[in-house]
Amino acid sequence: MAENPYDYENRTGVHPVSWENFHGLCKGLVVAISPFEADIILPIGRAGYYPGTLIANMLQVEIYPIRLSRRVKDVVTYQSPQWILEPPTIVKNRRVVIVDEICSTGETITLVKQEVIAMGAQAVKSAVLYAHTRGAAVPDYVGLITDELILNPWDREIWKDGKFQFHPEYAEALRQQGLSADTSYLIPAGILEIAKG
Repeated sequence: MAENPYDYENRTGVHPVSWENFHGLCKGLVVAISPFEADIILPIGRAGYYPGTLIANMLQVEIYPIRLSRRVKDVVTYQSPQWILEPPTIVKNRRVVIVDEICSTGETITLVKQEVIAMGAQAVKSAVLYAHTRGAAVPDYVGLITDELILNPWDREIWKDGKFQFHPEYAEALRQQGLSADTSYLIPAGILEIAKG
């Protein structure tokens, strides 16, 4: 049986990532990736869209989002990632960088890399913001290696029952460490008045 990348019981420590740290990690990845001279960035959705989009913009290369996931409606449903949106045929004869948010076991990145190679990509590399130690050998570029619980800036809060709430998955992961999901972990951003709507 494969390792469960969502097993938070044995994690120690919490690593909240600010938007500034996210941006800095992406800049570090861009510096590392640039000599590869990528033609295409393939961000893996959903969470890989954040670094993938920023990296593609910084490198000024084309981006083609893909998606495979263990989740359905944000609930872990499958033991292995399932294809939802496959890579486009344009990867043939191109230099491709696969981008994801995290590498836990390496299974997702390996599946994408195998698919892109089978589609005839000229060269393929992979990059992630973070990797757990057990998955760190899989990506070519890693921003941060840690086994701590990482709190991303984009999904700490969800809108549910007419209000913003701490993400239940993070709250449960913190509870398993004997911590509470208090407001100190949230991004300090209020609700701004919008121009229309």
